Amino acid sequence: MALDLLVTNVRVVRHDRPEPERADIGVAGGKIVRVAPGIDPSEAAVVVDGGGKLAFPGVVDAHQHWGIYNPLEIDTGTESRACAQGGVTTALNYIRTGQYYMNRGGSYAEVFPEILAASSGKSYVDYAFHLAPMSREHLGEIGDLVTEHGVTSFKIFMFYGGHGLHGRSADQSSFLMIPPDERYDIAHFEFVMRAVQAAREANPELADEISLSLHCETAEIMTAYTKMVEEAGELTGLAAYSASRPQHSEGLAVSIASYLAHETGLPTINLLHLSSAKAMDAALRMAKAFPHIRFRREVTVGHLLADIDTASGLGAKVNPPIRPREDVEALWEHVLAGEVDWVVSDHACCRDEQKFGDPRDNVFLAKSGFGGAEYLLPGMVTEGVRRGMSLGDIAKLLSWNPAVRFGLRTKGAIGVGYDADFTLVDPATTWTVRAEDSESTQEYTPFEGFELTAAVTDTFVRGHHVLEAGKVIGDPVGSYLKRPTGA
Repeated sequence: MALDLLVTNVRVVRHDRPEPERADIGVAGGKIVRVAPGIDPSEAAVVVDGGGKLAFPGVVDAHQHWGIYNPLEIDTGTESRACAQGGVTTALNYIRTGQYYMNRGGSYAEVFPEILAASSGKSYVDYAFHLAPMSREHLGEIGDLVTEHGVTSFKIFMFYGGHGLHGRSADQSSFLMIPPDERYDIAHFEFVMRAVQAAREANPELADEISLSLHCETAEIMTAYTKMVEEAGELTGLAAYSASRPQHSEGLAVSIASYLAHETGLPTINLLHLSSAKAMDAALRMAKAFPHIRFRREVTVGHLLADIDTASGLGAKVNPPIRPREDVEALWEHVLAGEVDWVVSDHACCRDEQKFGDPRDNVFLAKSGFGGAEYLLPGMVTEGVRRGMSLGDIAKLLSWNPAVRFGLRTKGAIGVGYDADFTLVDPATTWTVRAEDSESTQEYTPFEGFELTAAVTDTFVRGHHVLEAGKVIGDPVGSYLKRPTGA
């Protein structure tokens, strides 16, 4: 047989054209080798009838957090199953040393092999890691991480230096597990940028694919406003948490990060999970101020689908917070204007017994983060199409753009030579989100009760059928992606 797999009768969605095209997809050796109508089924060992569904390129979810609240070896298995449910075929996970994740400090020369070992052989989708240089020691390791392990993306958590992960200040040395004579502050952020830029200069052939991502919130403002909101006692729940981490805190952090990028000569900057009109305004102002910086702007599906009134309970606590409806509408205006580069899930499975404090209704005692990869593609198709987005633009936001930025040269498109990562979507199925239907171990979802009008039915990872008729099947086939892929 010339083909290992043939998927017939689908409408292929491509990132570079607005409307889908009827075609069949032929796969051999884990790669797409033919995309054309009327491919002879007798050429294939396995034939799957796509039933006229949409065939989207596999989603490259550029922002997840496996192993933050559960052991990495557990999360890799369960949360990658949730990925397959949502059409995600590549999961890029932010990870660091310190409390949570591996719960240890030390060099990445020691820690990263442990990360790879813990995740190996357990994922149903392909995956990679973004790493955060937390200490001075890590700065000297960036070059080796690029050349030896294929890690081409790094992260700064701008608020960690003076604010706790979940809403109150925390001691740096115990939380971050860095040496007592070091500080995780703006000076450290500058030196991270210089180290990433040095790696770009040492690897010119990879320079455009080596980048730095920033979680942009300002610790001092959040600490002051958290105290004000708690002492006033006028707000509760998600409204209180949003007010405690105000929108201008994001805008100020974006501005600081942007000038540091200008100062250090680092042009590849990713501004993560911008959640508000003020954050987007700052990001666009900085792009005009520093046109030589190739900013990328990220938004999460949570911030596009839910607001402080529609999200289902305190399970929606996340950093930066779910915002009021006016911010949701502002984000959509920027998406439709082409000013957002990719949309992600920010998937961070936090089970019920870990998520909520005592009393349960105190938002400041709850942990931050929630899962959502399983709703990424259906949520974007549902809301994006309703707002007039083309399917091609959705594919660009969810697959092509992040693949290009993060060195995934074989991912992000349905085309000859690309990995056979694609997912079938029924755009005519209306269904209601229920946490109990998710493969994630998280027992709740902020999207509980939301009505979606598109359903992922089948997912293929390098030609392996990992989701069939909405159910995860087979054994884990996902591989760690040393970037750039296909080099």
